[in-house]
Amino acid sequence: MTQKHALHSRLTTLIQEIYPAAESDDIAHDVMDAFWPDGAQQSETGRIPSNDLWNEENALLITYGNSIIDGSHKPLDLLHDFLLRRMKGVVNGVHILPFFPYTSDDGFAVSDFRAVNPQLGDWPDINRISEDFDLMSDLVLNHVSSQGHWFNSYRQGQAPYDKYFFEASPDDDLGDVVRPRTTPLLQEVETVNGPRHVWCTFSHDQIDLDFRNPEVLLEFLRIIRLHVDNGVKVIRLDAVAFLWKEAGTSSIHLPQTHAIIKLMRLLCDYASEDIILLTETNVPKAENLSYFGKHDEAHAIYNFPLPPLILHAVMSNSAHYLRRWQSGMPPAPMGCAYLNFTASHDGIGMRPVEGILPASEQARMIDTIKDTGGLVSMRALPDGGEAPYEINTTYFEATAQTFDGKDDHHFDRFICTQTIPMSLEGIPAFYIHSMLATPNDHAQVKHRGMNRAINRHRWDYPELNALLDDPASPQSRVLTALSERLRIRAKQPAFHPNATQFTMPLDDRVFGVWRQSLDRRQSIFALHNVSDQPVVLSHLSMNLIEDEQWFDLLGSDTIDMDQEEIMLAPYQCRWITNQGRT
Repeated sequence: MTQKHALHSRLTTLIQEIYPAAESDDIAHDVMDAFWPDGAQQSETGRIPSNDLWNEENALLITYGNSIIDGSHKPLDLLHDFLLRRMKGVVNGVHILPFFPYTSDDGFAVSDFRAVNPQLGDWPDINRISEDFDLMSDLVLNHVSSQGHWFNSYRQGQAPYDKYFFEASPDDDLGDVVRPRTTPLLQEVETVNGPRHVWCTFSHDQIDLDFRNPEVLLEFLRIIRLHVDNGVKVIRLDAVAFLWKEAGTSSIHLPQTHAIIKLMRLLCDYASEDIILLTETNVPKAENLSYFGKHDEAHAIYNFPLPPLILHAVMSNSAHYLRRWQSGMPPAPMGCAYLNFTASHDGIGMRPVEGILPASEQARMIDTIKDTGGLVSMRALPDGGEAPYEINTTYFEATAQTFDGKDDHHFDRFICTQTIPMSLEGIPAFYIHSMLATPNDHAQVKHRGMNRAINRHRWDYPELNALLDDPASPQSRVLTALSERLRIRAKQPAFHPNATQFTMPLDDRVFGVWRQSLDRRQSIFALHNVSDQPVVLSHLSMNLIEDEQWFDLLGSDTIDMDQEEIMLAPYQCRWITNQGRT
């Protein structure tokens, strides 16, 4: 059997899972034509799962296309300048949040999937960034804008869009549907065929698509190809858990959703380009891990429990819950990786710590966040009640105090929270407002009437550069400190995203992991004091090999093996290694 026939056969099997009543052979041909149009060639053989899609140099910056503005230049050009001026050698990748025309939700209600938002720039601007940095783009595939061409054509009964959207009835059994919002699930709209109720998982400006129609899937495969042809390397599948809906079910994580991701992964693995699929599923641990499949779904998944657990650790002066959770986390399957982060354009999700962090501890976090000026967003429960969905704040402001109140450790506490994801198995990613120590933007919350605006500040570029050029400013201090650590990290084989990891059972005030390079030559003991107290550890508790010399990559210390004590100042982090400083 030729490789092309092998691919076709595997596609047919997946299509039968998704569309059992359809002609799977014909759809398989359509799938290949959509992903490889105009005679474009796929790879001769499918990519075998391995750890060579990334290495210790990989780190991402997360940003909106207009997080930096000046009123004169195209925001994408300003972003490119910032990346080259401040981030070259610090990160090698950038996630530009939806850069398409949109009508709401800061880009996630897309009105045109094939264009760049003209207020940001155009495709050549995207291309230039992709030449200097690995580029991640958003595939907002669950829903589209209610004001875009697709939905307007649906309301007019125009093919093919007349069958693009998910319709339901208020009489359907929808009581178990999982919701991330409190707005009504169904919206009644007028069409040329009379009133219809369309499904709206997120908002009434975000109308859910109907993937029961194979044409919807084919269109998104063409859109992926457009992204890849414009230099995109990482495709972020936004809100993918809600993709397939059925009345009488939770309409989240359904088998057809997983089969569609497997189909996309298969195509990416046969592409001549290196394409990485990342799933965005802000859900509890077991559900999130399911998107690795059997190393045949996502190449990478977000490590969603990290943001609230790291924050809780430094607020409570204890890594107890963070360590207990991390100790139970499996290594990523071969060919897969975690994406480790503390902040993003959204809030700090609380659903991922369900069953990990007791409700009483979550309540303490929320009370402390409110004391620092943060906000809380709720989600609807099937019984009609509400529960905390996310905390809305910048991560820098979130670390301003502990459960005991304010102190003089804010800077060190924040740097500690950002060092932890650098140390863990996986690829670290940093929101631009964490790198820039951005304060909460209450003016934007009031202006836009949206809690998430608190963490979506737009920096005036001249003002930002002036702050970054001032060594005393929080912006300069944070960016300098984090940049230095990321540059050090990029040279350590033990920080390869798939390098061995063991969570150390240390003092509750210290979160420690042991990392070992794939070739087993380098070890790093990454220690993070999450408390406001000095801590003394015995190197005997860490199993340092006595006939090797050990160094602290984050300091000037050589570890004296004749002295058993290793000191950690409040919120100090140490990367103790046997490979010296390169």
